Amino acid sequence: MSQVISEQIKRKAADSKLARLSATSFRWAGIVLVATVWISALLFGFYILAFYAAALYEGNLVRWNKVLPGLYTQGSTTSITGIGLHFAAGGIILVLGSIQLISSIRTRYPSIHRWIGRLYVLSSLLASIGGLLFIIVKGAIGGLVMNIGFSVYGLLMLISAIETYRHAAAGRIEKHRAWALRLYALAIGSWLYRMDYGFWLLLSDGLGHSDNFRGTFDRVMSFFFYISNLLMAEAFIRVRNYKTTALLNLFSTFILLFMTGFLILGTYYFTKLYWGPAILEWFSGTYKD
Repeated sequence: MSQVISEQIKRKAADSKLARLSATSFRWAGIVLVATVWISALLFGFYILAFYAAALYEGNLVRWNKVLPGLYTQGSTTSITGIGLHFAAGGIILVLGSIQLISSIRTRYPSIHRWIGRLYVLSSLLASIGGLLFIIVKGAIGGLVMNIGFSVYGLLMLISAIETYRHAAAGRIEKHRAWALRLYALAIGSWLYRMDYGFWLLLSDGLGHSDNFRGTFDRVMSFFFYISNLLMAEAFIRVRNYKTTALLNLFSTFILLFMTGFLILGTYYFTKLYWGPAILEWFSGTYKD
């Protein structure tokens, strides 16, 4: 009898050790993934400011067409104002949103967190309004499907920004954090959009993609780039109070590490080929038309 009890105690101790190990692995894998997203989105935010916002400031909007043909049309003041506002504010929210994720700033410097948060929410509102204005006046290159997908994206960002501020002002911190996470998931959508396209073109040689962005893959991407982020954000919001098993934690750790490797590889090539040169040229003032 005592031997059976001893075996049960050893088994429980081993299970408890595995549970702690799996939980710790999952937590650190999540931290590494968030850090990777933080760095990559931050670089992309600086790129947006360096390329699109700087061109707007310098009055050289023809530069936009080198990356997105047909984006700038001379004489279309309203649409240019909208997309210019979208780019400038979009770069700001990618930079500020990454800062807001740092828990030490939230706890040690709450006043800084609040002021950055106000600017972050305002920039999110301006980015969404600017993008919607551009779609209404000119429309996206991908036609009706892209117009619908991007319009829903802009409306969701608008709602998330309002709810993030509303719950913070009312002192409902848990709801505020949930909506802030949804807002950040939407904010990095434009970054993930380019990541997805980059890997898809590399791995499939552009299957389902057309120059006018009306292929099958293009139509799917009109919604996928933000819906997938929102689903992950919702899962994260709900899993915090859910007790998981050791096996599920280990499986989730593997998924997170795989995603991290995917993002590190994408960030490296995008930074090397596009983001890095534009940022360096911006800071050095040597941009070449």
